[in-house]
Amino acid sequence: MTDKPSLENRFERGLFASRWLMAPMYLGLAVALGMLTVIFLKEMVYYLPQIFDMTAEKMILVALTLIDLTLAANLLLIVMFSGYESFVSKFDFDAGADKPGWMGKVDFGGLKMKLIASIVAISGIHLLKRFMEISDLDTATTFGETEMLWLVVIHLTFVVSGVLMALMDWLQARSYK
Repeated sequence: MTDKPSLENRFERGLFASRWLMAPMYLGLAVALGMLTVIFLKEMVYYLPQIFDMTAEKMILVALTLIDLTLAANLLLIVMFSGYESFVSKFDFDAGADKPGWMGKVDFGGLKMKLIASIVAISGIHLLKRFMEISDLDTATTFGETEMLWLVVIHLTFVVSGVLMALMDWLQARSYK
């Protein structure tokens, strides 16, 4: 009978240690962040020589593309840091004044809301870029009404999902009172 608690204890320690299997995934997200940085820089290098020939509309589209990439990078950072701290281990170093204010304070519910808010923002920017491209006849003909309708439907689905998630979190918080 004394063997059972020892076996149970080892089993539970093994389960608890399995959280470290997530660490390579967070490292993969750091690699993805590096890849996004390369794409961002590639876009900058591509558009910088064209700056004096660009129309205001084209510049807005370029800015929206860069914002889109930046929001995706922010999303990766939030998932990396919050996910690692929530599911693997707390960061054991003192980042001092450089430490983002939300680090160590975002729980799973907060992470969900930050994720959906970022997804809605990225979707909204993508939709805005497509709306702005309608004035370009070549793009408007290759990217027709049906595609625009689906972009709007998908964006609204993200918005409704975010509102429903917030409502569920609010209801859950009220049930604990």
